[in-house]
Amino acid sequence: MANNTIIEQKKQLVQEIADKFRDSQSTMLVDYRGLDVAEANELRNQLREANVEFKVYKNTMTRRAVEAAELNDLSDTLVGPTAVAFSKDDVVAPAKILNNFSKEHEALEIKGGVIEGEIATLEQIKELADLPNYEGMVSMLLSVLQAPVRNLAYAAQAVADQKEEQGA
Repeated sequence: MANNTIIEQKKQLVQEIADKFRDSQSTMLVDYRGLDVAEANELRNQLREANVEFKVYKNTMTRRAVEAAELNDLSDTLVGPTAVAFSKDDVVAPAKILNNFSKEHEALEIKGGVIEGEIATLEQIKELADLPNYEGMVSMLLSVLQAPVRNLAYAAQAVADQKEEQGA
């Protein structure tokens, strides 16, 4: 009877992980071997602030979940200690945080990931990490939209200054 309960719990865990893979905007797999407790806590805090869930599962459970989510090519990365960062809200946040953290802490290695349901290469993850976050993109868009109005204001001011000089 106890075996059936354990098997059922494992099935539920696999389903939960598979659902997280499906529901996330982006998911990153990392090797965290070599991080000390303080560094791991710092990383968890940075991810938590960005609303990114960071979990460590047994590779066998994650492998089954990856197969259930039809992301079979990720199975190769599930060797050694693997932590998974899930982000439902922001595609860029986990890649950016993990990439920046790995630059400061060589022990952290990005192994692979999923971006909007597609398996991503390490190059794609690095490119994603270099993109500005949502607020940065909105700021860039607003500055582009403001430029014509600002230029018009400068031109009008220049004409007014010229008229004033001619009148004086």
